[in-house]
Amino acid sequence: MKIAVVGLGLIGGSMALVLKQKGFASMVYGVDRKEDNARKALELGIADEITDLDQAVAKSDVIILSAPVSACAILLPQVLDQVTHQIVLDTGSTKMSVLDAAKGHPKRGRYIATHPMWGTEFSGPEAATNDAFEGRANVICNATESDKDALELTEKIYKLLGMYNVYMNGKDHDIHVAYVSHISHITSFALANTVLEKEREENAIFELASAGFESTVRLAKSSPAMWMPIFQQNKENVLDVLNEHITQLRKFKSCIEKENWTYLSELMENANKIRNVLDRKGS
Repeated sequence: MKIAVVGLGLIGGSMALVLKQKGFASMVYGVDRKEDNARKALELGIADEITDLDQAVAKSDVIILSAPVSACAILLPQVLDQVTHQIVLDTGSTKMSVLDAAKGHPKRGRYIATHPMWGTEFSGPEAATNDAFEGRANVICNATESDKDALELTEKIYKLLGMYNVYMNGKDHDIHVAYVSHISHITSFALANTVLEKEREENAIFELASAGFESTVRLAKSSPAMWMPIFQQNKENVLDVLNEHITQLRKFKSCIEKENWTYLSELMENANKIRNVLDRKGS
């Protein structure tokens, strides 16, 4: 198979590396609006050739849109206009804006909405790795709207990546990821800003930061260029989860202000229940 990867960053680059390693991709055409990314992708062996979008679509059997979600919503109809036999999939962290962009298109069946649930705080081609996706979930949304052969090939691609497929509609997907992914990034960005605002001694942060602090703010190193469109596209769901998160923070604040240690203990004990959910996932 010849594949085109539009957006040669962490996800798109990692997919290209693994699919080449597994022998699925005989040729990878890379497309990226940043010349530095394109050059680095060639140097790292992520892409075999850099070309423009039209040429990449024409030459490929599979087109992977791995640009920011706002860009994917613009690019998808343009790509679908050009496809014949090819399949097109995107890897965006929100799905409704891209699904809406494909709605009613005569080639809608050639598109599969996917979201590989893996990522790190790093970005760019240098962050790509060939051991990325093993054992992780890939969400396929609105599967019945895609052609059978396109869906089956996409399922095969993600199984080759080492992922298992989960199916849901786009609206539910965007609600769920707001709670299990997007709020984590907002919390991390906010905590980093809190510490930078109140702790003026950088040496103190460097010397005293524990592993717990580092793991909590790790996501604050994530790319704003990637996450700004996600928050924009999933605004209503993000606001919903953010309001609930603020409510929970106020409960903790009130307990400490009023020295209500009993209720504070209850809040923490209730939070401990997440361990059972996560332990079940790992078993």
